[in-house]
Order: sequence, then C-alpha cells, then structure tokens
Amino acid sequence: MLTVGLVGARGHTGKELVAILSRRDDMRLVFASSRAMAGEPVSNLAAQARGDLMFEAMGPEDIAARGADAVILALPNGEAAPYVAAIEAAAPGTILVDLSADYRFDDSWTYGLPELYGRERLKGATRISNPGCYATAGQLCVHPVRDLLAGPAHLFGVSGYSGAGTTPSRKNDVEALKDNLMPYSLTGHMHEREMTRHLGRTVCFTPHVAPFFRGIVVTAQLKFSSQCSREMLKGRFEKAYGGQRLIRLSDTIPEIRDGQNTPGAVVGGWSVDKNDFYAVVVCALDNLLKGAAVQAVQNLALAAGLDEFSGIA
Repeated sequence: MLTVGLVGARGHTGKELVAILSRRDDMRLVFASSRAMAGEPVSNLAAQARGDLMFEAMGPEDIAARGADAVILALPNGEAAPYVAAIEAAAPGTILVDLSADYRFDDSWTYGLPELYGRERLKGATRISNPGCYATAGQLCVHPVRDLLAGPAHLFGVSGYSGAGTTPSRKNDVEALKDNLMPYSLTGHMHEREMTRHLGRTVCFTPHVAPFFRGIVVTAQLKFSSQCSREMLKGRFEKAYGGQRLIRLSDTIPEIRDGQNTPGAVVGGWSVDKNDFYAVVVCALDNLLKGAAVQAVQNLALAAGLDEFSGIA
C-alpha cells in the first residue's frame, strides 16, 4: 500500500485526485492539506473520500514529518519550492509529483507524459513534473509529426474556466465570461515554452477561456517540409497512439464534449490541404483529468511500480 499525501487539496484538481485515489486499492490518501478547509471532512469536497479523513492546515515541515511514501503538490505556480526543500531535507526518498510549472524546465526532474516520452524513464523516479493541461493536448497533436515540420507549430487553445483555478479572477468570473471568449497571454504563455522545450520544435500558442467549466480543445496548424497525405498523417498518429489506452483517435473533429469527464484524450480531424504540405489536427481532453489529476496518478503509479490505470480507466 503506497501512502500518499496531497497538498493544495481544495482546488478543482485536488477534488479529482481525491476521487481517483479513493478508487484504488494500492494507494491510500493519508492526509490532505488545505488551510481554507482545515477541520472539515475531505468528503465534503469529494464524496468518495474516507469519512475519517479531515483537511489539515500543514506547512512544509509538517508535510515532510508525516512520512508519506509519496506527496502530490497541487499548488499554484511558484509555491512548490518550500515543500520540496522540506521533504528533501527530512525524507529525500519520498516520491514527489508536482502539478505546477515550477519544475517542468528542470532536468533533474522527470517530465511525466507517459504516452509520448515513455514509461520506463518514470520507473523509480522520485521527482516528477506533471505537464500542463494545454501542453498535454498540444504535444499530443504535434509529437507524431514533429520531424516533418517546416516551421513553428501554431496552436489555438480554448479551455473551460476551471483551468483558472479557484482564486477569483476575470478568467473564472462567470459574468465576465458570459457570451464571451477571452484571449489571454498572447505571447510567451508558460505552456508555449513548455511545449517548445519538450518537443524540440518551436510552438506558437494562444490560449482562450470560455464560459463552460471543464474541458480543452487545441487546434494545431502544421506546415510540413515535404508532402504528407491525409492517409500518411493518420498513419503517423495510429502508429504513435494505436496501443495507448487513454488516447482515442477520431476521423471526426474532436469537440469539447468529447473530452469532458473522460480520463484520456481524443485526437483527430486529419485535415490536409490539396497540396499536402499543410495539415490541421485537433485534440480534446479534460483539463482536470488527463490534463492534471489522471496524469499525476499515472506518473505516480509508474514511479512506484503499480498498475498505471487502476482507479482511472
């Protein structure tokens, strides 16, 4: 039984993590840290949680002293470092899975997107950076054809407002979003740099937030250096993802609803222009699941040598 602690449990992703961990018989959630909900039953957030599990207000040293086999950090960007430092000082063998962007550019951490960068490299890993939600969808669109690209991959992304977290802002204000589509971070978005780094190809990405709660669609515009027919394009993706349990390929264009509340991703559309040098591929996934909680549990399970899909699919 792998004992797991969760830091930043009150957020949308925290709720999904509690639910997934509660469905597994080889992992046990032993504490959930949230100052805002301290003293409340975790089941108030996620009904699947054990009735005796309570939210606790815990600092970095408190987390490190609890001695869990693994800790999942579901904190905003920029807040992970004190927890990492405390755990490395007191219990360096603890498996850490960080859902923020803080360690996605750190070569000493394992970047965990199993379907693209392999499962073997995650076995025994103790420092795992979880990819971003947009970055997961975007890389799924580009990775199988990255060697064909003649220039930057251009990605247009739309996400539900749960991606903006629980801290009030214009990007999760339902009144501001009503009948609206809100572009933001027009250049230099964190996920743009993340995708460029891990794909080894330049990515240009513009995110948008819409008035639905959950789900992501990324539309990738791809220009090739040599001709690539629709059959060749589809074949590339079938070869890359045909055996992947959480990735479904679709001849029709994936939509938000195709990815919502599902543990994996849908990739497809397969549109190629008449000259075969330009293509468009679309990915839909749930930003809270494959874009966050599902992927974190996949990575943790692989690191610990446990069933990757238990509690997930």
